[in-house]
Amino acid sequence: MRRSILILTLAAFTLGVNSCSNESNKTAKESTKPKGKYYCTMHPEITSDKPGTCSRCGMDLAERDTTGK
Repeated sequence: MRRSILILTLAAFTLGVNSCSNESNKTAKESTKPKGKYYCTMHPEITSDKPGTCSRCGMDLAERDTTGK
């Protein structure tokens, strides 16, 4: 009886740790992926695939450095 409880506890712990680590890997990959080729230097969340101006402040969008340095 004790052995089966120990095995079930270890299995639950392993599944819990595994699901947490997979979720953190997903968010890390998503946050490093640039949203658009152009962005506002004052408001980096404002992005676009083509040149233009920021919808918040009117500044010209800067081209994102895609060299990966």
